[in-house]
Amino acid sequence: MKAIQYSRYGSPDVLELVTLDDPVAGPNEVRVRLKAAGVSPIDAKLRSGALQAHFSLTFPKIPGRDGVGVIDQIGEGVVGLFIGDEVCVAADPTRSGTYAEAIVCASSRVVKKPPNLSTSHAAALLQPGVSAWISMCRTAMLSEGMSVLIHGGAGAVGCQMIQLARHLRLNVTTTCRAQNIDYVLGLGAHRAVAYDCYDYGDDYRDDFSLLRHIDVVFDLIGGETHARSYQVLKAGGQLVYLSATPFENQAEKYGVSVTRAMISDAPEALHAVAQLAGEGVLMPGVMATLPLAAAADAHRQFEAGQITRGRIVLNMEDGS
Repeated sequence: MKAIQYSRYGSPDVLELVTLDDPVAGPNEVRVRLKAAGVSPIDAKLRSGALQAHFSLTFPKIPGRDGVGVIDQIGEGVVGLFIGDEVCVAADPTRSGTYAEAIVCASSRVVKKPPNLSTSHAAALLQPGVSAWISMCRTAMLSEGMSVLIHGGAGAVGCQMIQLARHLRLNVTTTCRAQNIDYVLGLGAHRAVAYDCYDYGDDYRDDFSLLRHIDVVFDLIGGETHARSYQVLKAGGQLVYLSATPFENQAEKYGVSVTRAMISDAPEALHAVAQLAGEGVLMPGVMATLPLAAAADAHRQFEAGQITRGRIVLNMEDGS
């Protein structure tokens, strides 16, 4: 099989296209013949060595957290899955990933592909979808009619948060680049703040910190954005954050709570996200598709800040 791998930490240049033997499914595992893989920020951070303190990698390493394909081998003890099933994969970040024509993983790490999603959209579903679902449905204290502020609404996680928030009947404000205003409003946001444009017109505020009485802020950014988010919360409000730029916790000063969303690939979360996508609630964001061989280019675009909407998806079936 063809795969992308790297044998040391470094720049995107360490990513190489190689030919390897197909992996073999062991007990409680399945082999998935992959059609596409989503390119996630964690893929680039693992490759660069930025997460060495949190993840211990074995080299050579095939990157990739998200993927979609067809089961073509089933190990002993697997129940509920069959050869020929189309599935989405949430790969273990410390093992072989999805930038390959095949992957072996625990059967608990795959879910049936929602039939209404294209291959590219299915490849970008699980990792950002799980982040959104755990943040909103297992971490935040939400009820119908609440006002929420979602930072980075055009990103892969943010776009699914907006859709999930509308499904939960929340009042949604989001921040994004000016060029993505129409995009996030189309996803279901009631209001958008263009953080990079200070003369966008009368319809949008350019400073989210002028907002008030927000029930919950979802912080996907950290740093200065986190610091400016406290003042928009009402007394007793909640700030939920994912892994982000370091920040100072000022919860006591403002009379609010600060909670980290503990993201994991729990089967409950994977199945919930797949079900919501199948019901038409969640549609992953896909900015572009590239052939597998262009994985290094995808990482360069991410590190250059050029991925402003959703994910880049690597297509295994594109031989160019």
